[in-house]
Amino acid sequence: MTTVDAFTSDAFLGGALEVLQPSRGYRAGLDAVLLAAACGAEIGDQARVLDAGAGVGVAGLCVARRVSDAHVTLVEREPELAALARQNAARNGLDARIRVVELDVAEGGAGINRARETDTGICAGAFSHVIANPPYFTEGRGTRSPADLKAASHEMADGALDQWCRFLATAAASNGLVTVIHRADALDALLHGLGRRFGGLRVLPLYPRAGAEAHRVIVQGRKGSRAPLRLLPGIELHCDGNGFVPAIDAVLRHGAALDW
Repeated sequence: MTTVDAFTSDAFLGGALEVLQPSRGYRAGLDAVLLAAACGAEIGDQARVLDAGAGVGVAGLCVARRVSDAHVTLVEREPELAALARQNAARNGLDARIRVVELDVAEGGAGINRARETDTGICAGAFSHVIANPPYFTEGRGTRSPADLKAASHEMADGALDQWCRFLATAAASNGLVTVIHRADALDALLHGLGRRFGGLRVLPLYPRAGAEAHRVIVQGRKGSRAPLRLLPGIELHCDGNGFVPAIDAVLRHGAALDW
C-alpha cells in the first residue's frame, strides 16, 4: 500500500486550475498539459473523454476546463491518486462533468468488462476521445525510485504498453480518437500497439529546442480509419533561453488547443 504524506497546490493553465499533488514522488507537469491540448476535443462536440492512468487528474482536468461541454472519466489504479483526482475535480468546480474510476489500465479490455459489471460508467466503445500518458519506464530496467507511489506511476511491467493500447481501443467508440504522449524511444512500441487497433496514425515529435533530438512524441489515431501513417513536422518547445515558443506558451498559460 502506497501513501501520500503531504501535498502541494499547483497552478496550471495560467491559474485556471489549482491542483493538489504529492509533494514528493509522482508529479504531473508539461506532458499532461500537452496531452490535453492535443486530444482533439472541441466545444460543441459533447465529447466523452477517457483519461487512462490519470494520476491526480491533470490531463483530464485540463480538457474539462478548455472544453466546457466535455464529460471526462479519469481512470487511476492507485487509490491515493484517485482520491486526489476527486478532490481536484471538486475544488475546481468540475465534479459535475468528471468521474473518477479506480481501475488498472494494464488489465486491458478485461478491465473495462469488469468495470461495466461493477457499474462504474465505463463501457466498451463509449468514449469519443481516449487519452493516455503511460508510465515511461519498464520495471527492472534502471534504478527503482525509493518512493513507492512514484515508482508505481513511472514504471510498468514489460509488455504492459500493449495492454494499455488494448484498453484504449476497447474504450474508444467507432471513429473515436486516441491520443498518447510518450518518450520518443518508445515510438516503435507505440506504433505496434496502436497500429493494430487504430488507423490514420499521426506522429508529432516534440523537440526541447532547435537542433535537439525529439524527446517526446504525441501519437494520435482514429478507430476504424484506413488512412496511412503520417510523420508530421515537429514542434520545438523552447525558444532561446528557457522560455517557451508562443504556441506552447498559449497552451500552458491560456489553455489553447495544440495546432496539429
